[in-house]
Amino acid sequence: VQLQASGGGMVRPGGSLRLSCKASEFTPDDSAIGWFRQAPGKEREGVSCISLRDGSTSYADSVSDLFTISRDNAEATVYLRMNNLKPEDTAVYYCATAPPHCLAYAAPWYIAGKDFWGKGTQVTVSS
Repeated sequence: VQLQASGGGMVRPGGSLRLSCKASEFTPDDSAIGWFRQAPGKEREGVSCISLRDGSTSYADSVSDLFTISRDNAEATVYLRMNNLKPEDTAVYYCATAPPHCLAYAAPWYIAGKDFWGKGTQVTVSS
């Protein structure tokens, strides 16, 4: 499945953004979609994940009360609503397929093993 992330931009601390991940289509083999980010000089990390089958979600501890992931299966799109953004949220955000039920989607070994990430969308939080 081909995924295209969009919706990034520059916001002030405390601001909000909604990222979109548009798929060419969701197929029965597509079990979950995850959002990942990579800040300058840091490793890529898992941010959030959603099962396309039952809608169950998973979040990194650092964003669990601030970000909300959702899906629209009819539109083949996954969203990431990000509230109360902080400078440390500045990164390139990517969406990618994830394991069933989002198991281990944020594991370093899983992230390191993915060989295609797409273009990503830049989020910059700065005053």
